[in-house]
Amino acid sequence: MTTSASVLFVAHGSPMFALEPGAAGAALAELATNLQRPRAVLVISPHWETEVATVSTASQLTTIHDFGGFDPALYDLQYPASGSPLGAQEVVAALAAAGLSVTTDAQRGLDHGAWVPLRYLFPAAEVPVVPLSIQHHAGPEHAYQVGQALAPLAEQGWLIVASGNITHNLRDWQQARRGDGVDTRYAQRFSGWVAEQLSSGQVEALLHYRQQHPDARQAQPRDEHLLPLFTALGAAGPTARARALHRGISDHVIAMDSYALER
Repeated sequence: MTTSASVLFVAHGSPMFALEPGAAGAALAELATNLQRPRAVLVISPHWETEVATVSTASQLTTIHDFGGFDPALYDLQYPASGSPLGAQEVVAALAAAGLSVTTDAQRGLDHGAWVPLRYLFPAAEVPVVPLSIQHHAGPEHAYQVGQALAPLAEQGWLIVASGNITHNLRDWQQARRGDGVDTRYAQRFSGWVAEQLSSGQVEALLHYRQQHPDARQAQPRDEHLLPLFTALGAAGPTARARALHRGISDHVIAMDSYALER
Protein backbone atom coordinates (compact mmCIF):
# COMPACT_ATOMS: atom_id res chain seq x y z
CA MET A 1 0.00 0.00 0.00
CA THR A 2 1.41 3.39 -0.94
CA THR A 3 1.34 6.41 1.34
CA SER A 4 0.43 9.90 0.21
CA ALA A 5 2.57 11.55 2.89
CA SER A 6 4.35 14.52 1.32
CA VAL A 7 6.20 15.82 4.39
CA LEU A 8 8.62 13.82 6.53
CA PHE A 9 10.77 14.58 9.53
CA VAL A 10 13.57 12.01 9.61
CA ALA A 11 16.40 11.40 12.04
CA HIS A 12 19.93 11.31 10.66
CA GLY A 13 21.89 10.69 13.86
CA SER A 14 25.64 10.18 13.74
CA PRO A 15 27.36 9.68 10.36
CA MET A 16 27.68 6.03 11.41
CA PHE A 17 23.94 5.73 10.78
CA ALA A 18 24.94 5.28 7.13
CA LEU A 19 26.74 2.02 8.01
CA GLU A 20 24.65 0.92 10.99
CA PRO A 21 20.98 1.37 10.08
CA GLY A 22 19.49 -0.45 13.05
CA ALA A 23 15.75 -0.14 13.63
CA ALA A 24 15.69 3.53 12.62
CA GLY A 25 17.18 2.77 9.21
CA ALA A 26 14.89 -0.22 8.77
CA ALA A 27 11.88 2.04 9.40
CA LEU A 28 12.98 4.46 6.67
CA ALA A 29 13.68 1.59 4.28
CA GLU A 30 10.22 0.17 4.94
CA LEU A 31 8.65 3.57 4.33
CA ALA A 32 10.54 3.72 1.03
CA THR A 33 8.65 0.68 -0.24
CA ASN A 34 5.35 2.50 0.32
CA LEU A 35 6.19 6.00 -0.88
CA GLN A 36 4.60 7.33 -4.01
CA ARG A 37 7.39 8.52 -6.28
CA PRO A 38 7.60 12.33 -5.98
CA ARG A 39 8.46 14.82 -8.70
CA ALA A 40 11.45 15.84 -6.61
CA VAL A 41 12.68 15.86 -3.04
CA LEU A 42 13.28 19.07 -1.13
CA VAL A 43 15.70 18.23 1.68
CA ILE A 44 16.37 20.48 4.67
CA SER A 45 19.44 19.60 6.75
CA PRO A 46 20.68 21.30 9.93
CA HIS A 47 24.22 20.97 8.60
CA TRP A 48 23.72 23.72 6.02
CA GLU A 49 23.32 27.02 7.82
CA THR A 50 23.16 30.35 6.00
CA GLU A 51 22.17 33.93 6.75
CA VAL A 52 19.13 33.76 4.46
CA ALA A 53 17.29 30.79 2.97
CA THR A 54 19.49 29.36 0.23
CA VAL A 55 18.45 26.88 -2.44
CA SER A 56 20.93 24.71 -4.32
CA THR A 57 20.58 24.99 -8.08
CA ALA A 58 23.31 22.42 -8.80
CA SER A 59 22.43 19.93 -11.51
CA GLN A 60 24.57 17.17 -9.96
CA LEU A 61 24.92 17.01 -6.18
CA THR A 62 28.25 16.11 -4.64
CA THR A 63 28.31 13.87 -1.58
CA ILE A 64 29.80 15.98 1.22
CA HIS A 65 31.67 14.07 3.94
CA ASP A 66 31.37 16.81 6.53
CA PHE A 67 32.77 14.89 9.49
CA GLY A 68 36.02 13.44 10.78
CA GLY A 69 37.29 10.61 12.94
CA PHE A 70 34.79 7.97 11.86
CA ASP A 71 35.11 4.59 10.12
CA PRO A 72 37.12 5.08 6.89
CA ALA A 73 34.42 3.20 5.01
CA LEU A 74 32.14 6.21 5.43
CA TYR A 75 34.34 8.33 3.20
CA ASP A 76 33.92 5.87 0.35
CA LEU A 77 30.14 6.18 0.37
CA GLN A 78 28.61 8.22 -2.42
CA TYR A 79 25.02 9.27 -3.03
CA PRO A 80 24.95 10.26 -6.72
CA ALA A 81 21.74 12.26 -6.72
CA SER A 82 20.85 14.65 -9.50
CA GLY A 83 19.73 18.13 -8.64
CA SER A 84 16.93 20.03 -10.34
CA PRO A 85 17.76 23.60 -11.37
CA LEU A 86 14.19 24.11 -12.61
CA GLY A 87 12.74 22.64 -9.45
CA ALA A 88 15.03 24.85 -7.39
CA GLN A 89 13.48 27.88 -9.05
CA GLU A 90 10.05 26.66 -7.91
CA VAL A 91 11.37 26.61 -4.34
CA VAL A 92 12.82 30.09 -4.75
CA ALA A 93 9.51 31.37 -6.11
CA ALA A 94 7.54 29.83 -3.25
CA LEU A 95 9.75 31.43 -0.61
CA ALA A 96 9.80 34.78 -2.37
CA ALA A 97 6.01 34.75 -2.76
CA ALA A 98 5.76 34.47 1.03
CA GLY A 99 7.96 37.53 1.46
CA LEU A 100 10.99 35.61 2.68
CA SER A 101 14.54 36.50 1.71
CA VAL A 102 16.01 33.82 -0.51
CA THR A 103 19.10 33.26 -2.63
CA THR A 104 20.72 30.40 -4.53
CA ASP A 105 23.94 28.40 -4.53
CA ALA A 106 25.02 26.77 -7.77
CA GLN A 107 27.52 24.40 -6.12
CA ARG A 108 26.02 23.08 -2.88
CA GLY A 109 25.73 19.32 -2.63
CA LEU A 110 24.41 16.99 0.08
CA ASP A 111 25.88 16.96 3.59
CA HIS A 112 25.46 13.89 5.79
CA GLY A 113 22.26 15.25 7.28
CA ALA A 114 20.78 14.94 3.80
CA TRP A 115 22.43 12.01 2.02
CA VAL A 116 22.43 9.56 4.91
CA PRO A 117 18.61 9.37 5.32
CA LEU A 118 18.09 9.71 1.57
CA ARG A 119 20.14 6.52 1.05
CA TYR A 120 17.42 4.65 2.95
CA LEU A 121 14.47 6.43 1.34
CA PHE A 122 15.76 6.37 -2.26
CA PRO A 123 18.72 3.97 -2.37
CA ALA A 124 19.00 4.18 -6.16
CA ALA A 125 19.20 8.00 -6.03
CA GLU A 126 16.64 8.05 -8.82
CA VAL A 127 14.66 11.10 -7.67
CA PRO A 128 15.99 14.66 -8.19
CA VAL A 129 16.92 16.42 -4.95
CA VAL A 130 16.95 20.11 -4.09
CA PRO A 131 18.77 21.08 -0.85
CA LEU A 132 17.54 24.02 1.25
CA SER A 133 19.52 25.64 4.08
CA ILE A 134 18.37 26.61 7.57
CA GLN A 135 18.73 29.91 9.45
CA HIS A 136 19.64 29.01 13.00
CA HIS A 137 19.77 32.63 14.19
CA ALA A 138 16.14 33.19 13.13
CA GLY A 139 14.61 30.56 15.45
CA PRO A 140 11.64 28.19 15.38
CA GLU A 141 8.97 30.63 14.20
CA HIS A 142 10.98 31.57 11.13
CA ALA A 143 11.59 27.88 10.39
CA TYR A 144 7.82 27.35 10.62
CA GLN A 145 7.18 30.26 8.25
CA VAL A 146 9.59 28.73 5.75
CA GLY A 147 7.55 25.55 5.94
CA GLN A 148 4.30 27.44 5.39
CA ALA A 149 5.80 28.98 2.26
CA LEU A 150 6.72 25.51 1.02
CA ALA A 151 3.25 24.03 1.62
CA PRO A 152 2.13 24.51 -2.02
CA LEU A 153 5.04 22.34 -3.18
CA ALA A 154 3.85 19.53 -0.91
CA GLU A 155 0.55 19.70 -2.79
CA GLN A 156 2.24 19.67 -6.19
CA GLY A 157 4.05 16.35 -6.11
CA TRP A 158 7.12 17.27 -4.08
CA LEU A 159 8.33 15.28 -1.08
CA ILE A 160 9.66 17.52 1.67
CA VAL A 161 12.24 15.73 3.81
CA ALA A 162 13.24 17.63 6.94
CA SER A 163 16.25 15.99 8.57
CA GLY A 164 17.41 16.43 12.16
CA ASN A 165 17.13 14.92 15.62
CA ILE A 166 14.61 15.51 18.39
CA THR A 167 17.46 15.48 20.92
CA HIS A 168 21.02 16.48 20.06
CA ASN A 169 23.53 17.14 22.86
CA LEU A 170 27.00 16.17 21.66
CA ARG A 171 28.67 17.04 24.96
CA ASP A 172 26.45 14.58 26.80
CA TRP A 173 26.98 12.06 23.99
CA GLN A 174 30.73 12.25 24.47
CA GLN A 175 30.48 12.02 28.27
CA ALA A 176 28.10 9.06 28.12
CA ARG A 177 30.39 7.22 25.72
CA ARG A 178 33.28 7.75 28.14
CA GLY A 179 31.14 6.45 31.00
CA ASP A 180 31.30 9.74 32.89
CA GLY A 181 27.97 9.15 34.59
CA VAL A 182 25.85 11.77 32.84
CA ASP A 183 22.11 11.37 33.47
CA THR A 184 20.67 10.63 30.03
CA ARG A 185 17.04 10.13 31.05
CA TYR A 186 16.14 13.60 29.82
CA ALA A 187 16.40 12.41 26.21
CA GLN A 188 13.54 9.96 26.69
CA ARG A 189 11.47 12.50 28.62
CA PHE A 190 11.86 15.24 26.04
CA SER A 191 11.37 13.04 22.98
CA GLY A 192 8.25 11.61 24.64
CA TRP A 193 6.87 15.10 25.22
CA VAL A 194 7.53 16.05 21.59
CA ALA A 195 5.73 12.90 20.46
CA GLU A 196 2.71 13.83 22.58
CA GLN A 197 2.58 17.36 21.16
CA LEU A 198 2.90 16.09 17.61
CA SER A 199 0.16 13.51 18.02
CA SER A 200 -2.26 16.15 19.31
CA GLY A 201 -1.26 18.94 16.95
CA GLN A 202 0.11 21.29 19.61
CA VAL A 203 2.18 23.42 17.27
CA GLU A 204 2.32 26.46 19.56
CA ALA A 205 3.70 24.40 22.43
CA LEU A 206 6.35 22.96 20.14
CA LEU A 207 7.34 26.37 18.80
CA HIS A 208 7.89 27.53 22.38
CA TYR A 209 9.42 24.28 23.55
CA ARG A 210 12.18 25.96 25.56
CA GLN A 211 9.58 27.52 27.83
CA GLN A 212 7.33 24.47 27.82
CA HIS A 213 9.63 21.64 28.94
CA PRO A 214 12.27 21.58 31.69
CA ASP A 215 14.62 19.33 29.70
CA ALA A 216 14.47 21.40 26.50
CA ARG A 217 17.80 23.19 26.82
CA GLN A 218 19.67 20.04 27.68
CA ALA A 219 17.98 18.13 24.88
CA GLN A 220 18.71 20.89 22.35
CA PRO A 221 21.55 23.17 23.55
CA ARG A 222 21.64 25.01 20.21
CA ASP A 223 18.42 23.78 18.53
CA GLU A 224 19.60 23.65 14.91
CA HIS A 225 18.74 19.94 14.78
CA LEU A 226 15.15 20.67 15.80
CA LEU A 227 14.53 23.57 13.39
CA PRO A 228 13.78 21.28 10.41
CA LEU A 229 10.89 19.81 12.41
CA PHE A 230 9.24 23.23 12.51
CA THR A 231 9.69 23.62 8.76
CA ALA A 232 8.05 20.23 8.30
CA LEU A 233 5.14 21.28 10.52
CA GLY A 234 4.65 24.48 8.56
CA ALA A 235 4.69 22.64 5.25
CA ALA A 236 2.22 20.00 6.44
CA GLY A 237 -0.34 22.56 7.60
CA PRO A 238 -2.27 23.13 10.84
CA THR A 239 -4.54 20.10 10.46
CA ALA A 240 -1.72 17.62 9.89
CA ARG A 241 -1.00 14.90 12.40
CA ALA A 242 2.25 13.07 12.90
CA ARG A 243 2.54 9.33 12.44
CA ALA A 244 5.61 7.91 14.12
CA LEU A 245 7.73 5.82 11.77
CA HIS A 246 10.24 5.00 14.48
CA ARG A 247 10.97 6.14 18.01
CA GLY A 248 14.07 5.29 20.01
CA ILE A 249 17.29 6.57 21.57
CA SER A 250 20.69 5.86 19.98
CA ASP A 251 24.13 6.54 21.46
CA HIS A 252 22.66 7.25 24.90
CA VAL A 253 21.14 10.68 24.14
CA ILE A 254 20.34 10.96 20.40
CA ALA A 255 16.64 10.50 19.64
CA MET A 256 16.22 8.75 16.30
CA ASP A 257 12.51 9.51 16.04
CA SER A 258 11.10 9.92 12.52
CA TYR A 259 7.59 11.02 11.53
CA ALA A 260 5.33 11.23 8.52
CA LEU A 261 3.20 14.39 8.74
CA GLU A 262 -0.13 13.55 7.19
CA ARG A 263 -2.93 15.93 6.33
